[in-house]
Amino acid sequence: MLSGKKVLLGITGSIAAYKAIQILRDLTAEGAEVQVVLTPAACRFVPLLTLQVFSGKPVFSDLFDPHDKVIHLTLSQDAHLILIAPATADFIAKMTAGLADDLLTSLLLSASAPIVVAPAMDIGMWEHPAVQRNIAILREWGVHIIEPETGPLASGKEGKGRLADEKTILEGIVTRLKASDRLKGEVILVTAGPTHEPIDPVRFISNRSSGRMGYALAEAAYQWGAEVILISGPSNLSVPPGVRRISVRTAEEMKKETERHCPAASIVIMAAAVCDFRPKTVSFQKIKKNTGLQSLAIEPTDDILLGLSTIKGKKLFVGFSAETENLAENAKKKLYAKGLDLIVANDVMQEGAGFDSETNVVQLFDKKGKNINIPKMSKQLLAYRILEEILRLKPPA
Repeated sequence: MLSGKKVLLGITGSIAAYKAIQILRDLTAEGAEVQVVLTPAACRFVPLLTLQVFSGKPVFSDLFDPHDKVIHLTLSQDAHLILIAPATADFIAKMTAGLADDLLTSLLLSASAPIVVAPAMDIGMWEHPAVQRNIAILREWGVHIIEPETGPLASGKEGKGRLADEKTILEGIVTRLKASDRLKGEVILVTAGPTHEPIDPVRFISNRSSGRMGYALAEAAYQWGAEVILISGPSNLSVPPGVRRISVRTAEEMKKETERHCPAASIVIMAAAVCDFRPKTVSFQKIKKNTGLQSLAIEPTDDILLGLSTIKGKKLFVGFSAETENLAENAKKKLYAKGLDLIVANDVMQEGAGFDSETNVVQLFDKKGKNINIPKMSKQLLAYRILEEILRLKPPA
């Protein structure tokens, strides 16, 4: 799958560095030409000779190479992609600060290839505000982050911080190297996140949606060359690089913005968890506790997708269906009632699926009657899998 592709694999000083050997083997098995560069600390964790044997190339770690005075400029010149796996908290901080005190940090400053970073560290380090700030900065710069997994850590603790599974990393690399222009020329409208339906100035009705799935789809579509418009309800997620975000709060605001931008789109992906109900009346002042609120009258919000179906034309429509029972039956009803080409359905009661989760387990149903079961995977990887199905359904130009 990676025949003819050149990957520069950077390894930093983490206990997870031994896993880089398998990552290297996976990349070369797929036909990639891999150049390995280590930080001085990484040399303490993995044997250079082993890396040299599996890569078939000299392995570098010294900034001052006697045979190449500008090795920090030449090593990455022909790389199609740079992968840092594992990436320590220290190395990530150096990247965001623009430091260049070793070969790997120096070559990153001069590199023009896409960069993928797979962090690995203890849970306390991963959750530290400084690390999260640095990760957010890298994302803003267009660096793709393959987030660590949850599990047993070297410290003996259990939590998020383990280097992502080697297969997950390989899938991410393959996706980015193979598909940079698969959606070129497409304008994709994505909705994401929850909506907030106000009760008074400080209270609202909402749901547990974080927006992760919609944001992952927006990022993946842009990575595949599409122009992406992201209409997002309230979310703390960073805007994916290159994506235009339009922020809304209520279902009514999302409806108006979606209707305004839908005519320009060729593909519409409605991943937002729009509230089904809103209060009939909204208090302009905070409702005091001592006054009491005996009941709350609610009314249904407008069905945005159903309304858009009247102007669908040749556009490809994708919907989402979060269910707690009769998943297939309920999803198919929505598919046909709203004139969708594809619906992504999940059981939010299932472990590893649903709102505010970093993973998902879904079933895809298309208008031709095809049903695809997709096992638990990160929402980042799932986004690409959904785009694959969209491309399959899209008629040739």
